Amino acid sequence: MDDLNYLNLAHNQLKNQLGDMFGKLSKLKQLDVSFNSLSGDLPQSLKSLKSLEKLHLQNNQFTGSVNVLASLPLEDLNVENNKFTGWVPEELKEINNLQTGGNSWSSGPAPPPPPGTPPIKHSEKKNDKSVISGIAIAGIAFGVLAVIIIVVALSKRRSSKTSSHFIDEDRNSQHRSFTPLASQELSKDSGHDVSKDYIGFKSMDSTSIDVKALQKSPSVSVRSSVSDCVQSFNDNEFANRLNSKRSTSIRVTTFSHAELQSATANFASGRLLGEGSIGCVYRAKYADGKVLAVKKINPSLLHGGPSEEFSQIVSRISKLHHPNIVELVGYCSEPEHMLIYDYFRNGSLHDFLHLSDDFSKPLTWNTRVRIALGAARAVEYLHEICSPPLLHKNIKSSNILLDTDLNPRLSDYGLESFYQRTGQNLGAGYNAPECTKPSAYTQKSDVYSFGVVMLELLTGRMPLDSSKTKAEQSLVRWATPQLHDINAVEKMVDPALRGLYPPKSLFRFADIVALCVQSEPEFRPPVSELVQALVRLVQRSSMTMREDFE
Repeated sequence: MDDLNYLNLAHNQLKNQLGDMFGKLSKLKQLDVSFNSLSGDLPQSLKSLKSLEKLHLQNNQFTGSVNVLASLPLEDLNVENNKFTGWVPEELKEINNLQTGGNSWSSGPAPPPPPGTPPIKHSEKKNDKSVISGIAIAGIAFGVLAVIIIVVALSKRRSSKTSSHFIDEDRNSQHRSFTPLASQELSKDSGHDVSKDYIGFKSMDSTSIDVKALQKSPSVSVRSSVSDCVQSFNDNEFANRLNSKRSTSIRVTTFSHAELQSATANFASGRLLGEGSIGCVYRAKYADGKVLAVKKINPSLLHGGPSEEFSQIVSRISKLHHPNIVELVGYCSEPEHMLIYDYFRNGSLHDFLHLSDDFSKPLTWNTRVRIALGAARAVEYLHEICSPPLLHKNIKSSNILLDTDLNPRLSDYGLESFYQRTGQNLGAGYNAPECTKPSAYTQKSDVYSFGVVMLELLTGRMPLDSSKTKAEQSLVRWATPQLHDINAVEKMVDPALRGLYPPKSLFRFADIVALCVQSEPEFRPPVSELVQALVRLVQRSSMTMREDFE
């Protein structure tokens, strides 16, 4: 643990105070505990992190001052959306990438430091400049003492160079990061209680960590990388960020119609990836090998001035960032309105579950649980982290894309205003009973649709299948009465799994599904509770021999 230089515990629902555990982590360079529920004052042991360059504490409930951070060599600090008070130290204001909004900072000038407080030296370069200036002045004023002053200055520079050498060596040392849960199979010992081994956090209801690997590796990541941190998109806050030189503006690429027309072979039918209620999606291939997905919006869905409304939609969804959503790459607004996304060669979850042939490698149970958890986190981000909250209104397996590591990416979010205008039944078999039209959707309707996706993962069946007998054509109607019957659940499980699953994990998964697909919306849980339940399922499940087929 002493050699740890990268620690990422973001998005893990950690609670209570941050333990005073950093005293021996002098080599730590990056620390991210953002988007949890941590509270209390910052621990004094943070002063010991003499190599720390990046610190993300945003979206917690920390209180007190941030003075403990003043002496750290930080280059990137984010303390937004906490309950910090007092003043931001002048030393921190020199940080190039500093974000402090959403706290209760005091107004007016900061009080002077207590008597006897030594000044904080933040930069070796400043120290060198002061030494050189001192030598010059002293040489002119005291010629006789010039030799002594030069000797003293040289000795200081040697010590400075020595320390800089070790700092550079530490910075250049190769470090391996743990692959987060969103991009690896579930831990072989998921039932292990991590909080007993990693006592720095007083409460840890989160994804499990392989403790043996933790002790060997100088780098740990439980969720997403620091650069993948989630951002809310309050319009006023976004405008302020655009005007702030310390904040990175949101950038998406503007594509010309001619460019997209060429890349899609004039939107040829052979490049058509799919057709939905709001438009068609095409594969765009470029000469350099880059491949993108282009969604053409049906012009009849644009109301109130196409350009203005479309610009608002682009502005909104371009601010959404999460490891489990398909992020916007760019757009085209003339003469047709199109949204451009990354292309995922693995296709969708629907393809894997329902269109694979006998020669395809089936999704293992571990992968299915991981896909459910990642998709739930994406919906949680839309419902509970975005401000204002977003409804998806079209959650289905064909809108959950899979990357090269089979990590889920939720697509077609932020387009709910289009869905509301279609007047169509958006996803046959996915709609909650109360949703006779898209305008009737609520967050609990999204939860129902997510439960249907979980049923697909459990059974391998489609939501509606006319090839089945009448009693089995509707997946929800057929499965719901059996979800609490152990024997029935084992009989309905996807045959493609070939019996390779932990029974307890299977039954807990079925229990979560049953909560989601209840006919009364008020009894369905919020998606944050589903995330917690799936995380607990991962922690408790023992999946030793159930890993992917080698």
